[in-house]
Order: sequence, then structure tokens, then C-alpha cells
Amino acid sequence: MSAESAGTGPDRQVVKILAVVAFLVVALIFYFVRLGGLAITYLGEGFAGIVLGIGMLLLPVVGAWILWATLQAAFAHQRLARRIDEEGLEVDTSQLPRRPSGRIERDAADALFAQIKTECEADPDNWRSYYRLARAYDYAGDRGRARATMRHAVALEKLERDSGE
Repeated sequence: MSAESAGTGPDRQVVKILAVVAFLVVALIFYFVRLGGLAITYLGEGFAGIVLGIGMLLLPVVGAWILWATLQAAFAHQRLARRIDEEGLEVDTSQLPRRPSGRIERDAADALFAQIKTECEADPDNWRSYYRLARAYDYAGDRGRARATMRHAVALEKLERDSGE
């Protein structure tokens, strides 16, 4: 019996992750609704209540926007990861030396980054290059540039899908 058929494979892991995400989304929505209701109550309590109520009404709005943006980015990144995996282009780090924590050693991550950056510079209009570069930034520990590069990869992939290539 294979690991996947026994219920311990990647499909089961995906279901667990989705269940946690769904629970957190429902909990946040519940929180936003409760906070919004409390804010409306404060609006009828004089000047200080109105100021506090308006501030409290802004929190669920901003929170909902952040939740939406985060989920949109996560789904887009997952779509790219799935396509990269199907095409066999995921960055292979299996042979790189690792620290006891499991992270790739800094020198190896920097060398991998330099190699992938060169590949990306050779094919700058390909979302796959930017996806791989984002992963290399992440392995090198530069999360900010990894996120920005992944956003660029998502935008390029969307252009490719929209143009029907």
C-alpha cells in the first residue's frame, strides 16, 4: 500500500493545510463581524463613542482587505508552484549542504542564487525565471526581495495566460 493511498501522502497534507486556513478565515470573519457590531454600538455613545466606533469600523475593513490580498497572493503562488512542478523546473536543493536547522548553508545558497540570477537575466520576460529567482532569494534569506520577485512572476504569468500562450 502506497503512502498516498494510506492517507499520509501529499494529498492529506494539503487537506490539513486547507482545513487550518479555512478555520482561520472563518475565525477572522467572525471577529470582523463582532468587531463591526461593537463599533456600531459605540457610534451611538456621544463624540468619543463616535470616534472610537469609526476607528473600530476601520479595523474589519482593513483586516478584510489584508485577508483578501493574502489569500489572492497565496492562490497565485500556489498556481505558479504547481505549474513549475508539472514542468519539472523547481529549484533543486537536494544536494546542497544544510545547517543543523535544515536551512541551506549561506555560501551554497549564495552560489545557487548567483546561478539562477544569471539564468533569469538571460530570459527576463519569462515568469518561470522570476519564480525560480524568488525561490533563490528565499533560500538566500532575502524574504523581501523574494516576495517582490514572486509578485513580478505572478504578473508575468498572468500576462502569459491572458495572451493565450
